[in-house]
Amino acid sequence: MAITDIKAYAHLTEEDVENLAAELDQIRADIEESRGERDARYIRRTIQLQRALAAGGRISLFASSSRIARVAGTAMLATAKIIENMELGHNITHGQWDWMNDPEIHSTEWEWDTTSPSVQWKKSHNFIHHKYTNVVGLDDDIGYGIMRLTRDQRWERWMIGNPIYNLLLGTFFEWGVALHGVEVTKYRKGEKSRGEVLRDLKVIGRKVGKQVGKDYIVFPALTGTNWKHTLKCNAVANFIRNYWAYMVIFCGHFPDGAEKFTEEEFENETRGEWYLRQMLGSANFHAGPVMAFMSGNLCYQIEHHMFPDLPSNRYAEISVRVKDLCEKYDLPYTTGPLLRQYWQSFWTILKLALPDKYLKAPSDDAPETASERRFGRVEPTPGTPKRGLRTALRERARAA
Repeated sequence: MAITDIKAYAHLTEEDVENLAAELDQIRADIEESRGERDARYIRRTIQLQRALAAGGRISLFASSSRIARVAGTAMLATAKIIENMELGHNITHGQWDWMNDPEIHSTEWEWDTTSPSVQWKKSHNFIHHKYTNVVGLDDDIGYGIMRLTRDQRWERWMIGNPIYNLLLGTFFEWGVALHGVEVTKYRKGEKSRGEVLRDLKVIGRKVGKQVGKDYIVFPALTGTNWKHTLKCNAVANFIRNYWAYMVIFCGHFPDGAEKFTEEEFENETRGEWYLRQMLGSANFHAGPVMAFMSGNLCYQIEHHMFPDLPSNRYAEISVRVKDLCEKYDLPYTTGPLLRQYWQSFWTILKLALPDKYLKAPSDDAPETASERRFGRVEPTPGTPKRGLRTALRERARAA
């Protein structure tokens, strides 16, 4: 099942983990010391680009009786919404730009263009998810309370709908993220009262009212007789943003190799083991500069989970140093093409819709769920240098 001893799973000693933490702390210190005008210029230009695209999209839809104008307006508006959610909203609310002391882009002030209120997002994502990353029973992002994504979640009949829930979540992703802030899992467990849920829903309702009013009432009305075309184009732009955000998030959290952990492991965790959990519990995907930008640089999900409050435009250079550390400590660096990472995530969703008795791999050695017990029968290869997790996984694959 999930990992109970991360040092044993990673094949590292306590000293190894401490040394790894020191080297990662040094990366943080180097980036913090080198932040400056180049980074400030990057975020300001990103804001200017996003606003220009949003304005261009809205203006184009005034002529939405023309098919060309509809396509151009929808494309610009969808792109603007993706940039705002991924590279701006997500990263600004993480505090990545608080060091600039600019109130416009401070984490306490930014309200992003989605139905999820930023105040609830910062609690469910920045605090809960990033603190308890992939800890079964503590991180609600493992399945979002509506899907089974690890064998540590006991199968129940309703989970047969995994593929359907997945499709609905991708289609209405911004709504799913908003409702995620209600913490339905806690309510089911009796850890949250009905009154608290209703208060959260009121906050969400106010934000939903603003978003629906903007996209489906005010802007369509402003285009006069073209209002029907504008309304449809706004809806399409939101769906495009939803699917893209959903794919990026799933590719960073649920491909094979993004491990799960137990509460026991978390309770005894050191700083170095926290770093290690972020490294082993996240996954990247291959991206050039444009795709990296459009993903909010979350193609570097491993780096983001270790340094969530460092500027996203620095993740590419951080990744070079993280890869070097993975080589040094013989650790895997989980990455791959976008479509492969998504397929692995989707295949996990399909498989885990079924009870464990219909699944082939054992619960301690499955692609989506593993523990340190998967290595019980593997012997070190004589004459090899320091044997870490990456070598152990290769030996395990050859022995299987």
